[in-house]
Parts: sequence; structure tokens; C-alpha cells
Amino acid sequence: MLREEPGAADLLATARDVLLNDLLPALPAEKAFAARMVANAMAIAAREAAQDTARDAAALARMGGDPRAFAAAIRAGAHDPGTPGHAAAATLLDDITRARCAVSTPRAIARR
Repeated sequence: MLREEPGAADLLATARDVLLNDLLPALPAEKAFAARMVANAMAIAAREAAQDTARDAAALARMGGDPRAFAAAIRAGAHDPGTPGHAAAATLLDDITRARCAVSTPRAIARR
């Protein structure tokens, strides 16, 4: 899809900046925590909006196009240690976890 500029991530970053730098100082102290919580949610949404959708498509393809079937196969033991698909499944799950943490808690990934 052709997107117009500014993109969603840029709009969220600008709105977050206004919230933290212009609005938060003017709020009563008892509202500061809620404002920071909203700012944090905006930062997560901006990172998610900026994330590469090609990575999601590649992960979906690596699990055979059906995440529910992939999960069912894991539950059934198809990817247990010692099985032919174990290494690939473990790598895929690690990649998905890292991508999700890059959105929700990027500092946790940076420490590794």
C-alpha cells in the first residue's frame, strides 16, 4: 500500500513528544503516571507501526502459513528435541520472540 507521509510511527512519535514535553508538565501530579503510561503505549504502537511487515510474512511462511497448525504440531511433539524439525522451530520461535520484544521492550533485547 502506498502510504502518505508522515507515517503512523512519525505521527505517534510527534504526539508522544507533545504529551511528554508540553502537556505532562501542565498536568496535576496525580495525573502524571497515567500520562506516562499513555506515552509508553504510544511508543510501543510507534515501534509496531514501523516494524517491517515482510518479517511477519516470512515468519508466517516459515510456520507453513498457519500459526494454529504450527502450535498444534508443537503441542503434539512434532518439534520436540531430537525430531527433524526441532532446530528450525526453535529458531523460528526465538526470532518471533525477539521481534516482539523489539516492539514491547527494546531495552531488554539490547542488553543481550
